[in-house]
Amino acid sequence: MARKTGDVSIAVDPGYDRLGVAVFDGTTLVHSECYTPPKGDVPERLSAVFTRVTDLIKEFKPTSLAIEGLFFNKNQRTAIHVAEARGAITVAAMQRGVSVHEYSPQAVKIAVTGSGNAAKDGVIRMVDRLVTLPKRKRLDDEYDAIALGIAHTSHNAQLRPLHDK
Repeated sequence: MARKTGDVSIAVDPGYDRLGVAVFDGTTLVHSECYTPPKGDVPERLSAVFTRVTDLIKEFKPTSLAIEGLFFNKNQRTAIHVAEARGAITVAAMQRGVSVHEYSPQAVKIAVTGSGNAAKDGVIRMVDRLVTLPKRKRLDDEYDAIALGIAHTSHNAQLRPLHDK
């Protein structure tokens, strides 16, 4: 089991194909990953996402979960599946008594870089400066979750919880 020294939070960049996850103990990153559910149809993937988030909640015992708000792109099918993944993630948190907080992509960029229009590579460079990361390859989803966790732990007064216990 993970050592808990402060207020533990989980940040999740939602997806049904890849799920970025970052766990913070206070402002210290203690775990991050890009989880890829087993190949299968969408319900099977959503079930795997729900199970992985539930397992992380059991292991790290967070008090809060940060999730990125939906960003609508041109592919409506993908947006719908990401929305379904957000639902599975939110239910996993709520069933374990974890408060859920939503942040827009722009709010995360502002918290990490100071600009809501920052490019992806600018966010990644700032994450690398703000958090000590073990040297290994990371996908964008994992970096997005870490950036979301930074925004969440900064306690920006403008960002309100979706639900508090």
